[in-house]
Amino acid sequence: MSSQSHDPHSGPRIGEILLQHTSMTEAQLEEALKTQEREGGLIGEILLRKNMIPAHEIMRAVCIQLGIPYQDDLKSNEIDPKLVTDIPINYAKTKEVLPIRKEQTPNGEILVVAVVDPFNSSIASDLTALTGSPIQLVASSSMRVQEAINRVYERNTANLVGDIQGDFSEEAYDLEGPIDILEATEDDAPVIKFVNSLIFRSVKEKASDIHIEPFEKEFVVRFRIDGVLYDIIRQPKRAHAAISSRIKVMGTLDIAEKRLPQDGRIKIKIAGKDIDIRLSTVPTIYGERLVMRILEQTGTILQLEQLGFSEKSARIVEKLIFKKYGIILVTGPTGSGKSTTLSACLVKLNSPERNILTVEDPIEYQIPGINQVQVNTKIELTFARALRAFLRQNPDIIMVGEIRDKETAEIAINASLTGHLVLSTLHTNDASGAATRLIDMGVEPFLVASSLLGIIAQRLIRKICTKCREPHTLSDFEMQELGIVRLPPGAVIYKAVGCPTCSNSGYSGRTVIHELLIIDDEVRSLIVKNADAGTIRKAAVEHGMITLREDGVTKVLSGITTVDELMRATHSEV
Repeated sequence: MSSQSHDPHSGPRIGEILLQHTSMTEAQLEEALKTQEREGGLIGEILLRKNMIPAHEIMRAVCIQLGIPYQDDLKSNEIDPKLVTDIPINYAKTKEVLPIRKEQTPNGEILVVAVVDPFNSSIASDLTALTGSPIQLVASSSMRVQEAINRVYERNTANLVGDIQGDFSEEAYDLEGPIDILEATEDDAPVIKFVNSLIFRSVKEKASDIHIEPFEKEFVVRFRIDGVLYDIIRQPKRAHAAISSRIKVMGTLDIAEKRLPQDGRIKIKIAGKDIDIRLSTVPTIYGERLVMRILEQTGTILQLEQLGFSEKSARIVEKLIFKKYGIILVTGPTGSGKSTTLSACLVKLNSPERNILTVEDPIEYQIPGINQVQVNTKIELTFARALRAFLRQNPDIIMVGEIRDKETAEIAINASLTGHLVLSTLHTNDASGAATRLIDMGVEPFLVASSLLGIIAQRLIRKICTKCREPHTLSDFEMQELGIVRLPPGAVIYKAVGCPTCSNSGYSGRTVIHELLIIDDEVRSLIVKNADAGTIRKAAVEHGMITLREDGVTKVLSGITTVDELMRATHSEV
């Protein structure tokens, strides 16, 4: 309030308003006015500093003076949960806003929204964009708004859950092939509507994973959006068993088996769009924990430049993948976009004159014209076994989803040395550690040196939301973290803010930061000598390799991401 240009706490009526509409006494008012005369400042700030009356009473007095509607009791049980459908809960809680009713006016219907800060001019425009309705703001206290938010959003989900109790019948929820979950009718059981709603919301909010986690008295649903987990809803424990069984039936798992982990796959449609979901269950002391990885079958795979690779790096990678033989590795932790990068490479290589075979676990991108094999450990179809079979299929290019053991590594290397191009992934933190990891698996150093062409190490970082970003001046500490003394010409630095478009996270979408290690004669010589990863890295940097952190700094200076996000994603890469 004190940041406003006007003084809402002054004027001929403020004393009268405070006495009539708050618990303030005449003696307190007289003391506050004397303090204001002596020290200056706003009456409201003085009252807060001296703890004379509660903050919400001061707010109410200010609103009365300025003619802003104020509502003490929000009566959350009377608020229609449908009013919050289009407003993300993260935005509602952060901005402290809640739609409470719709009203008819001579100019049409308006949405009445309770807010804690009625002077924030951006709230009304944000909510109009989200809901499509004209907005009228009414002020209320932070405690009342937050309490009502929790209750209304909980009821919004509870309406979908219904009274899910008792036994769960598998036959009642049987599926025959992919269905469009938007076609569910009012007659469908509450558990079906709840699961469908959950999946639909996750796709709408571009979540990559849904986590359903049981605890002693409740279960929690979380979405992973742009690599970060967010709490979505909490529900009573009694509903968990039915929801778990429903999802397991969709994934063709054994609903009677609750003691062992299980893996399955769900194929559905949302508004005619194919969605592939990988399902994993793990037993915990409070019930089965479920994780669903959402793979949207868009039919389009991005090019390397669209993934975030620089034009120079994309050209080098393209030159490498058109070699006749050798191994190209993509490294990084789980969820760093390795499969997407390999798929982009395969799309460039895909042509009628090439025989391309892949073995994956699972197949995340289906590429027409390429023969893709799914690992199946139940029948002992492993990476190594599939690789051996591939060599009898006259392939030109082989893609191995992951090199996990010595057997797979040796077969892949032998394939590359006998005239095949092999693409694969490896779990290492950086490019220079890939060669030493293969040697640690038991592969001879000279075989590693002879077969490797290049190694790409990568991470995914969040891109700043272009709707709400704000210019930012780097502090000395941030300059030090980025490793720069002064900003280069044309640098544009932003900070994340948060708005309805990005669910108040400040970020929207992700991009790749990477380092590309080319295996030249010097690096090859170091690998043969079984040099450590640090020595290989030093030689590569001397020969011009751009490191992960350096590529990230470039994206910060280009206004693509923020310093905070880069530090979060590369804290171990300094």
